[in-house]
Amino acid sequence: MELEAYELVLLWRPADAPEYDLETLDRLQREHLDYLAWLREQGSVATNGPVLGQPDPALRGLTVFRTGSVEETRRLAEDDPLVHAGRLRVDVMTFLCQPGALRDRGRPVTVDE
Repeated sequence: MELEAYELVLLWRPADAPEYDLETLDRLQREHLDYLAWLREQGSVATNGPVLGQPDPALRGLTVFRTGSVEETRRLAEDDPLVHAGRLRVDVMTFLCQPGALRDRGRPVTVDE
């Protein structure tokens, strides 16, 4: 069976995540989203987003990278402003899927901010 390989990053909220005031949290969230948008524009990220209904609420989101390297993906994921601030930690692994699967469309949903 032929498969495509991507790098999958799970974003977790650490139990000991530092507390910040709302203004700082808003700034960090904007910087996080801007960083991920820049990685998509550069071609390093195929898709990313938050998760809903997860059994462990510490799991906050995921990012599918296409760098070809778990090490490079880890470096990029750890450069995320929310990771630097200690509000997220990352797990990085290889993800395999059928060729073309990530070009399929998911179902649309609206998420409250």
